[in-house]
Amino acid sequence: MNQLQFIALIAERDALRYTPAGMPIVNAVLQHRSQQTEAGIARLSEFEISAVAAGEISGRFSQAPLAGMYQFTGFLNKKNRNSKSLVFHIIDFSAVPDSSI
Repeated sequence: MNQLQFIALIAERDALRYTPAGMPIVNAVLQHRSQQTEAGIARLSEFEISAVAAGEISGRFSQAPLAGMYQFTGFLNKKNRNSKSLVFHIIDFSAVPDSSI
């Protein structure tokens, strides 16, 4: 199973564009910061991840306020067939009430 869910803010977002096949798509960078427990020890977890919203979700994602906190659900995949870089594909997201990142 390849499913990832986390809370992050939208740090950067490109304009909505269309693939040659006509599918709407938006590229972005998401930032996450949280406190996690590992082996009984508190650990700060921070990362930035490249993300993409394609299809129906792209319109709603392109209108979401930058720096807003959201819970994202999606999956990881290679950036392209020959790449080793990963991209988070957004399947759904919802606003998170005031919380610190």
